[in-house]
Amino acid sequence: MSEVSVVEGGAEDGAPVPDSDENRRQVLYWRLLARLFDPEEQASLESASVAVVEDIGLPVALLDPATSVDSVVQRHPELAGEFDGLMTPEPDADGGRDRAAEVRRAALASKVLLNVFSTGSGTVTAEQLARWQSDAGWLERALGCRPGELRGGRAGAGGGVGPTGTGFGTPAPDLSRLIPEIGPELGSIEAGLVRRMHLREVLADPALASRLTPSMSLIEQLLRDKNNLSGVALANAKALIRRYVDEVTEVLRTQVEKATVGELDRSVPPKRVFRNLDLDRTIWKNLTNWSPEEERLYVDRLYYRHTSRKTTPQRLIVVVDQSGSMVDSMVNCTILASIFAGLPKVDVHLIAYDTQALDLTPWAHDPFETLLRTQLGGGTDGTVAMALAQPKIAEPRNTVVVWISDFYEWRTDELFESMAAIHRSGAKFIPVGSVTSSGRGSVNPWFREKFKDLGTPVISGHIKKLVHELKTFLT
Repeated sequence: MSEVSVVEGGAEDGAPVPDSDENRRQVLYWRLLARLFDPEEQASLESASVAVVEDIGLPVALLDPATSVDSVVQRHPELAGEFDGLMTPEPDADGGRDRAAEVRRAALASKVLLNVFSTGSGTVTAEQLARWQSDAGWLERALGCRPGELRGGRAGAGGGVGPTGTGFGTPAPDLSRLIPEIGPELGSIEAGLVRRMHLREVLADPALASRLTPSMSLIEQLLRDKNNLSGVALANAKALIRRYVDEVTEVLRTQVEKATVGELDRSVPPKRVFRNLDLDRTIWKNLTNWSPEEERLYVDRLYYRHTSRKTTPQRLIVVVDQSGSMVDSMVNCTILASIFAGLPKVDVHLIAYDTQALDLTPWAHDPFETLLRTQLGGGTDGTVAMALAQPKIAEPRNTVVVWISDFYEWRTDELFESMAAIHRSGAKFIPVGSVTSSGRGSVNPWFREKFKDLGTPVISGHIKKLVHELKTFLT
């Protein structure tokens, strides 16, 4: 990109920018675009942007790509609140636009966008990755989400995000529609940064390893490389995997617990323990025993609350494609299976496959141990997994089979016919195209149409959809 001269509201050689909010805002966004698409600094845009930022009372550090948002906020704590919902401003009461406020928002938004989307090239250090993850968290906050929510796929469409302005004098699209795209894009950038790290060297240094923040991209690399690690590096890798598993487990467990609470079972007598004592009912039922003279209530009977809930023993068979394209699903569904394995009267079986199948049922209750036993990558042959899954269906009407894959298979007709046979037997068969952090994934269109004709359409998207389907069957 050749050097740009700023006219009609720009500046040359550091001259002040004329007092035009629209021009000021455009200067900031043109400078952002120049920085994103050309590593060479445009002197006129830089000097004009400095003049704008200084004139509106913001720190010039906002224009320094080497300075993290954390550092800016640490030095200027009053700015922290301005980043929250920065890109989802509430419209003015009169429906107008506060142009001065939009210039300020443009300066702050440019900082976040530049730090997140301009990642340079070359080797990435643990400190640089941690800084990027922090800056990405500030971008998520600016979009009205919690840090990690977009990258972790926990913000669905809508995600609390509303319309905003582009900074070029025209209304922006509703950013809630862009969230399904922004999340995967952030995940892709993060994965690229992880690939540029000398990860084995970082893991071998406890001080550097401690700076790493677990993410799906990082966990994928650790799982792929775990057999090549040993000693301190392997211990640090396991610690990072366990941290990530624990964090995701906490989120998914909350979703599952909300989904799997059954009705109270009145046929089961309540346990006569103090924590179940229904004090209000006990007093009400014994009011006839009140003695006014003694001012004392005599209790003939104690009443307890029912806590037992109606549940039906169910068998849940989870089959997960662990080939290279399904890493997210392998991690998420392993954790999900472990949560269901901890529920009363749910018999969980877990099978992972690529060109070979592995029965992980003995470790289904512990996702950490399960993931350490997986071997990610390779081709795909679902018939080998079907050979393990079919014998586990003892009572079809009491069984649900969840099959997670992109269904790009080698023996398509043979595999689909065996899946159709499970459906016809009375078992609940749930084909899932993706249970990923982003909710984005492709599914073999041949299988998609076949499942639709069978009456078991493919579920694709966020893991909440799978939890909802399982809730319907297990409660």
